[in-house]
Amino acid sequence: MSSPISWDVAEKVAIRIARQVQGSSYSVEVVQREFDEVIVKAAELVEQATGLISDGPPRALVVDRSAWVVSNIASFKRLLSPLLDKLGSKITSSSFLSPVGKVVTGAQLGAILGFMSTKVLGQYDLLVIEEENPQNQDLIYFVGPNILEIESRFDFPSQQFRLWIAIHEATHRAQFTAIPWMNAHFKSLLDQAISTMEPDPKRFLEALKRAAQDIMARKNPLAESGLIGLFVTSEQKVALSQLQGLMSLLEGHGDIIMNKAGTDLVPQASYFAQVLNERRNSNGIVKFFYQLIGLEAKMKQYAEGERFIETIESIGGDDLINILWKDPQWLPSIEEIRNPQSWIERVLPGKID
Repeated sequence: MSSPISWDVAEKVAIRIARQVQGSSYSVEVVQREFDEVIVKAAELVEQATGLISDGPPRALVVDRSAWVVSNIASFKRLLSPLLDKLGSKITSSSFLSPVGKVVTGAQLGAILGFMSTKVLGQYDLLVIEEENPQNQDLIYFVGPNILEIESRFDFPSQQFRLWIAIHEATHRAQFTAIPWMNAHFKSLLDQAISTMEPDPKRFLEALKRAAQDIMARKNPLAESGLIGLFVTSEQKVALSQLQGLMSLLEGHGDIIMNKAGTDLVPQASYFAQVLNERRNSNGIVKFFYQLIGLEAKMKQYAEGERFIETIESIGGDDLINILWKDPQWLPSIEEIRNPQSWIERVLPGKID
């Protein structure tokens, strides 16, 4: 079946854009050795702060922007394969999208990923797992040039900053490896959200075109409704709401632990957070997916999960937070994320006056 996107072109364009932005020169070997040590310490701090015990030690992999692009192109293809198959079947039956159009589409997607490759610092998510290559599973990625660039630009002390980043990513790893059902639940929501969509090829191409134009205008792409948001029907909103709630929760929990676990070792955490909050609109392929489903339509949504965790912790401490990880039924919807009291009333009836 014909694909509506030239993936080869997408990769070439993304890598070219990734290389256009000059970062600090660095030795991969040196940075790799540092993160090999930092990630182990980060995992220990996360375990102490959350009680979530991951299966085995964490592994860090320091990459450049081009390597990040290659890895995430493959992940993106797998993630959107059900959607693209449907697009492909419509295209082959209608001759709407010519070979030239596929190249243009690939270039537009490449521009988006190339832009994002200049922003990503760390990344742990299930979308980068290569099922056919076990050695590439369960890795925490760190984009060396971007980390060094931001350390230099804002005069960040590297030991503190790298530990701070590593704690956040180690928290995400704990969420998916220490909670037995999280992996399968997350993937089921992704499959449900994507596989049921019925995209319109013309609207898909127009969305990519607008996103690429935003990139050229130095604007955040997909900041309004997102690509997948264009295809959502009323029947799919329930699945998307569950997915949005889970994503917001996991990200908010990661932020809380990021600042809580390393309090004594990262005294400049609040300054780091202030700077990175301005960059979060393009931090990793998962956040790109947040944009695709419309979770990041407004910057205020970044903080919703964090406020939810803060609220329930203030009322019930770690015991109340731990209810979240017992079973998928106790996860909050996006509406409950925005109204923590409604979630507390559901899991602990009568406890909220």
